[in-house]
Amino acid sequence: MLDRTGSAPQTGERPKGEEDEGEEPGEVLADVDADEVDELLACFKRYRLRSKVEIDNVSKDFLCWQRFGHNVEHTGPSTQEPEAQSIGWGQGVDHAAESAAQGNGHGWEWFKDPRLDCLGYRGIFPADTIRNSSVPDVSYCLCHAPLVESDKEADERHYLLWRIENGVAEGSTEIPKGEAIPLEYNFAGLNAISFEKGCYIGQELIARTHHRGVIRKRLMPLVFVDENGEELEQAVAPGSEVVDKESGKKIGTVNTALGSRGMGLLRLEEALKQNSSLVIKDNGDVRVKAIKPDWWPSEWTQVLEQQSAVA
Repeated sequence: MLDRTGSAPQTGERPKGEEDEGEEPGEVLADVDADEVDELLACFKRYRLRSKVEIDNVSKDFLCWQRFGHNVEHTGPSTQEPEAQSIGWGQGVDHAAESAAQGNGHGWEWFKDPRLDCLGYRGIFPADTIRNSSVPDVSYCLCHAPLVESDKEADERHYLLWRIENGVAEGSTEIPKGEAIPLEYNFAGLNAISFEKGCYIGQELIARTHHRGVIRKRLMPLVFVDENGEELEQAVAPGSEVVDKESGKKIGTVNTALGSRGMGLLRLEEALKQNSSLVIKDNGDVRVKAIKPDWWPSEWTQVLEQQSAVA
């Protein structure tokens, strides 16, 4: 149940049989991959049955914005319930927006991104909102978000590059539907998998693999360079294979590329090996550097690093 703002869990439970006459029904906005909206709506409506719930596509009425960068920090603990905090309920309400054009009594709400701190905050705002005022110093924000200074605005490519550099995939284009294994795409470190709850598709396989602690392939940030170490722009396309130059063995595949950066699903043993020589298949002039993100837990690579040291 949501509170009267429709933006946070309501504290306490409503007594059975008690109804608030004249109270407007709550609303929930779901921020989802645009390519999957139609399929998701069809799924929701199929299981709605006789529930008194209306489900609509309101993508034309709202826009999503992201506040992210090196200077975005989560200040203070959330006052919401722990479970609500874990799924990204609003932390960081900007009450300065109450005086902004078309603001409201609750301010503009930026919700903590539940994946990583470096991803900052995400907000859903009316598409026709007039934006002005300012926000605390932020490295990048998507353009025209409420309370963002003009010199802090950036287009969506900046956010894509930020995700790529941190090795965070999203959407069905970067995470192949029906093919991707969640643990290989680092979901366990992005607050996206529960190992306590049960009864979801693939639960047994995911739990067994996780507790065995052996994940041989992971999604990793990549840098594309020439033989002199200079970064190469637009030299690699998604779907390109990464191979070991010496043996010709396939190490993985590039799934996202932007400029000289990309993400790819690679075999950890070869990708993290010292003095490894990774190149793009059929284009040996493009060398590939695999980067281990700072946010990765040490246990993800500890076993491999020990084996490498012994070797």
